[in-house]
Amino acid sequence: MTQTIRIGVTGMTCASCVGRVERVIAALPGVTAASVNLSTEAADVQYLPDLVSPERIAEAIRKAGYAAVVPEPEPEPSAASRPQEAAAEAREDQTQARQAQALAGLRRDLLFAAVFTLPLLLISMGPMLLHGLGGMGHGLSLSGPIWGWVQCLLTTPVLLWAGRRFLRSGWAELRHLAPGMNSLVMIGSAAAYLYSVAALTLPGRFPAGTANLYFEAAAVIVTLILLGRYLEALAKGRTSDAIRRLVRLQPQRARVVRPEGEVEVAAAAVLPGELIAVRPGERIPVDGTVTEGGSHVDESMISGEPLPVRKGPGDTVVGATVNQTGAFRYRATRVGADMVLAQIVRLVEDAQAGKLPIQRVADRVAAVFVPLVMAAALVTFLGWLWLGPAPALSFAFVAAVSVLLIACPCAMGLATPTAILVGTGRGAALGILFRRGAALETLARVDQVVLDKTGTLTEGRPALTDLHAFGCRNDEALALAAAGEQHSEHPIGAAIVTAARGRGLALAAATELEAVPGFGIQALIEGRRVAIGAARFMDRLGVSLAAADEPAARLAADGKSPVYLAADGQLLAVLAVADPIKPGSRAAVERLQGLGLTVTMLTGDGRRTAEAVARQVGIARLVAEVLPADKAAEVRRLQAAGQRVAFVGDGINDAPALAAADVGIAMGTGTEIAVAAGEVVLMTGDLTAVAAAIALARRTLRTIRLNFFWAYAYNVALIPLAAGVFYPLTGWLLNPMIAAAAMSVSSLFVVTNSLRLRGFEAGESS
Repeated sequence: MTQTIRIGVTGMTCASCVGRVERVIAALPGVTAASVNLSTEAADVQYLPDLVSPERIAEAIRKAGYAAVVPEPEPEPSAASRPQEAAAEAREDQTQARQAQALAGLRRDLLFAAVFTLPLLLISMGPMLLHGLGGMGHGLSLSGPIWGWVQCLLTTPVLLWAGRRFLRSGWAELRHLAPGMNSLVMIGSAAAYLYSVAALTLPGRFPAGTANLYFEAAAVIVTLILLGRYLEALAKGRTSDAIRRLVRLQPQRARVVRPEGEVEVAAAAVLPGELIAVRPGERIPVDGTVTEGGSHVDESMISGEPLPVRKGPGDTVVGATVNQTGAFRYRATRVGADMVLAQIVRLVEDAQAGKLPIQRVADRVAAVFVPLVMAAALVTFLGWLWLGPAPALSFAFVAAVSVLLIACPCAMGLATPTAILVGTGRGAALGILFRRGAALETLARVDQVVLDKTGTLTEGRPALTDLHAFGCRNDEALALAAAGEQHSEHPIGAAIVTAARGRGLALAAATELEAVPGFGIQALIEGRRVAIGAARFMDRLGVSLAAADEPAARLAADGKSPVYLAADGQLLAVLAVADPIKPGSRAAVERLQGLGLTVTMLTGDGRRTAEAVARQVGIARLVAEVLPADKAAEVRRLQAAGQRVAFVGDGINDAPALAAADVGIAMGTGTEIAVAAGEVVLMTGDLTAVAAAIALARRTLRTIRLNFFWAYAYNVALIPLAAGVFYPLTGWLLNPMIAAAAMSVSSLFVVTNSLRLRGFEAGESS
């Protein structure tokens, strides 16, 4: 049986690194799948524990030239030990520690390099500066052999100490015949350094005019790329804020009610079934069900809904949400890894670690991109030697080094994972959970949205929707009907009783209760013979329904079945119990249509009811009276017609269709089976979140495409400039220092462009 492990990998800088680590891991016997993410600096590996161990996998990564960190095994959960919900926090702490350590190392090396590079630039550019100063520079010369040796002394520590990461990793890449960004930087900076050392020590061996010094180019290349890496690491640290914020929401303490009173314990030690007290303003420590008291709870971190939700006895509360002004007690039901917060963190982690189809294509391109760049640099060097003006060797050297540096594929490796990180994190903040990163790309491409009716467009439970009284007040009629139905188990009766209690009506006692299956119910209430039921029941009792003809016809037109109330043979009211449409359903459908999507309603209900609901929410196409298997068949029929389908549902009977769709979107308020079958989970029951999810997916994919365009177009477009193609016409020849700076700018653009997704709002269009 396979197991999955996430191993931290540091030292990766580009898509070539990612591809190389994946190939090294996949080559191990017993590894069935491997996916490496540059932004999260992690490798997700599926393996057979009988054939290969995590330590063996980590060792292979280290031999490839990268650092690998195997996570510590999670302890078994118990009342006394730290339970499983700490796993996500521990993983995040390890990641933060690695990132902080890497950032500190980059900052140290950058400062070290800058201290030596600044005077080096002053010396190398001194003659030009002194010439510009005129008489002020008289008598001071920064040229000559002595200053060449000073430049060498200043450059050596920059290259060998501050730039050691490039030399070490670059050599490992070349040794394994898998050149990457570090190889390019190593070759470029080392070539400038060695060329300069040779020109300084053996100037007579060089053709006339070619014994030039490029020490400043070698040092500036290292310094600028370290600066770019440092700024990039700062920006990347912000992309994974979503998980950090989620983990930190978990309160550390809980107030457990014991026989001796309230006892404060660690939230990690709470067990299912324990009674917990919550005071105003406190975060709820674990999931549970309210037993006494009540309050409003801010659940925005779960659902994205800003308005607090009223909670009373019987209502569920979610760990890490914030209690408002009231106090209550509740019974813990889910703790540790079973908590909603822990599940959200897991879903976000899994989505951020996943790869989109577009990224896999990019990884394959990057695997051959660096060798092509090295070939281009070689062709450039030979071309300048053959065709270039004197001194041809200097021109050839500068052009070849510039090509190596300008084409570093760092930005290509960051294009997709940074956008996934920010996009899925922003989705989690809005109550939209992507179970897999690939769902982002698929959802962005859908053109057909199929909606289940019950629980998706409607509330999913019967409720009193209409009441028309004749000769008495509405509340009086409702109280009488509820008194007769208060002992009934029928859903219609339960809905009437719930409505009466919701209005605070007192229900009288009912005697001589008689239920007539398929017709209705009779009872003696406060001396009156009361009957509640269908029209055929009223006909049997001889009650005239003429007064209710007009409202009954209107109810039937809306797909509702009227229920009649009579007392002592006289009609008192006509009522309707139905599954009410959610308040935001029509607006949600309009927004989906505004996104250019075709919307279809799929339901097992009768056609008349389905048509009434479709008419009210603005859906033109519907399929009614379908079985669960038929829902999946309808999805497949649309797919066969060339449609990319997203199915939205919340019930057990929706699971086949959720699984069959290109993207299954499960309402988080629905059943666990539906949630498990969906690739996208909406933590709120509001259908407008579907449109928000699609808009976010489209914007994320658009961001990825812009990242790729910039990374590839920028690099490819500048290679001819670096190679000196335009030199005969314009005299343009890119300096290696400028090439190094341009490469860093490319990476920074990709990361900062992805960070713009943090500003996405639920109401935005795509």
